[in-house]
Amino acid sequence: MQLTEQDRKLVTLLQGDARISNQDLAERAGMSASACWRRVRALEEAGVIASYRAIVDPARAGLVFSAIVHVGLVRHEADHVSTFISRVAERPEVLECFATTGEADYHLHVVCRDKDAYNEFLDHFLFRLPGIAHVRTNLVLKEIKVHGAVPV
Repeated sequence: MQLTEQDRKLVTLLQGDARISNQDLAERAGMSASACWRRVRALEEAGVIASYRAIVDPARAGLVFSAIVHVGLVRHEADHVSTFISRVAERPEVLECFATTGEADYHLHVVCRDKDAYNEFLDHFLFRLPGIAHVRTNLVLKEIKVHGAVPV
């Protein structure tokens, strides 16, 4: 889908406030409410707008431990990779998982209640996955920019 300037404006406004009413969105985008509704629906159907979510502050929800976990696999055997990906995707502590180049094969953003809960995550989950060669943890000391909008 080729995005028009109108589409870009709609996406930018929705990234700032997904709860905005269609009427307010249309007014801010300079279009009619019915045209706005049709464009937003088209953006959703095309997958440009993938979903709508509430953004929860982990610390205020009692999850004060946050880490970036670098994981390397022993070999890139298909079974190890698919097991790792499917099992990590199931874990609620893992907010994000990226396959990357460089020293680590995967980078995870993990949040937990505390250090003990993180150790349990490591001991009873991550270290038990087949094919794990190394795990390195970097503690998040301060969040500088999170949940950034996609620059359309």
